[in-house]
Amino acid sequence: MSNITLEKTIKETIVRELQNYFDSELNVELGQFDGEFLLDFIVEKVGPAVYNQGIADARAVLERRIQSIDEDLYAIEK
Repeated sequence: MSNITLEKTIKETIVRELQNYFDSELNVELGQFDGEFLLDFIVEKVGPAVYNQGIADARAVLERRIQSIDEDLYAIEK
């Protein structure tokens, strides 16, 4: 897996969400730089697990579809 890179607009949105969370839930003002630094840290530490879960979920969907196609092929065998 390569590094996880977020699009600029997505990163900006998540940083704003982190700032809002810190302000409303923790009563802590999180600046732009600190928010970006925190997001980078979270992506580095949690990102691989989330990425791997996404791959596992996609693999499960693909396996179900392949099984369905396989069943359809057996049904039309002569």
